[in-house]
Amino acid sequence: MTRSIFRTVAVAEAFSWAALLVGMYFKWIADTSEVGVQVFGPIHGTMFLIYCVVTLATASVFEWHPKVTLLALAAAVPPFATWFFERWALRHGHLADRAPEPVRQ
Repeated sequence: MTRSIFRTVAVAEAFSWAALLVGMYFKWIADTSEVGVQVFGPIHGTMFLIYCVVTLATASVFEWHPKVTLLALAAAVPPFATWFFERWALRHGHLADRAPEPVRQ
């Protein structure tokens, strides 16, 4: 469950970055409208905060090394890096299920 929530939020944060970049294009390059930034700026800001909270919770559940946690948090800054981090973490076993602890009697 934690893995799927992290993956969903990581991808959503990347999409919110894309939407904000489109809005910034229309505001600053095309010089046509600020609506995209006004709409997608707060959406991206919210997704950024949600990603950070979910990252800390995921790091706790999967017992990530502090360096992995810092990398995950830093991935929220460059555009689309959360999606790349999620793929990397999955490939390197940072989102893998742990074997259950043996029952002691």
